[in-house]
Amino acid sequence: MTTAEQRRVLITGASSGIGLEAAKILLARGDALTVVCRNAERAERTRTALSGSVDTCIADLADLASVAKAIEELRCDGTPFDALVLNAGLQYAGHDSPRWSAQGIELTFAVNHLAHQLLAEGLKEHTRALVITSSEVHNPTTGGGRVGKPAGLGMLKGLRQGPGAPMVDGESSFDADKAYKDSKLCNLLMALQIHRQRPELPVVAWSPGLVIPRTSEGFFRNSRQANPLGQALFGFVARDVLRLTESVERAGALLVQLIDEQLHQPRFSYWSNGLLGPGRHRFSPTQPSEEATDSTKATTLWALSSDLIAASLATSN
Repeated sequence: MTTAEQRRVLITGASSGIGLEAAKILLARGDALTVVCRNAERAERTRTALSGSVDTCIADLADLASVAKAIEELRCDGTPFDALVLNAGLQYAGHDSPRWSAQGIELTFAVNHLAHQLLAEGLKEHTRALVITSSEVHNPTTGGGRVGKPAGLGMLKGLRQGPGAPMVDGESSFDADKAYKDSKLCNLLMALQIHRQRPELPVVAWSPGLVIPRTSEGFFRNSRQANPLGQALFGFVARDVLRLTESVERAGALLVQLIDEQLHQPRFSYWSNGLLGPGRHRFSPTQPSEEATDSTKATTLWALSSDLIAASLATSN
């Protein structure tokens, strides 16, 4: 895959934030882009933001039936995507009770993991390379991973329980921040499992670092609803005082860099935009957490997730 030829790229989470910035760069280079959007209104806003030069596909990641319908539509074209970029992410830290998907699954896990596994599996015959946006917070030894309850899937008892389980481990009380960390751990385990299933497929997982845009949109929009003053203060201190954050523009450029440089290599890799000091980051291959490299857990997570997706779709029909 080279930048000299037009590439076909399918991306989730490109209506705002990092994905939108990456989409702008890809389109400017002449790539053909399909953006997965939650609804028609969101699709129209995205086309406007990207000057109309983009295809959109309607799929609500909080509804597995909607995702399955979109997959069928995407398959009809028959032309493979050079890169499938699973970038969408949801967090609602600060909320005390779980939210639920259309199938009654905790929303963070449903959107960040299950919807993306369904896309990856459903489009596997139409995908030449895969990028998955994870986060350093999946790792309890990193700075963000040490704040609050650490990521950890335990014995996956919540996933075995099925709809209605507030946490994947089935043991912890609900914690929206941990639910997000756990979903990012699931992303890495999913990437590992896909690579083991298809070793010829380039699979890249990555962490953009802490990105806090100044707009009301983007990744932290749900958390702002629960604690607007606290989130505003957190953003100001982290971004403007301590300079711990990465700009959304730079993060978007890093995502494109992965597509440019890594997606012709048939391997699995994890890249992290690590913080070196105030205003300084280094983007490099990084070792995931110990749990994220557990091949047995990766296989079990994939199988249980597949079963839950199948059961949910059967119920939705």
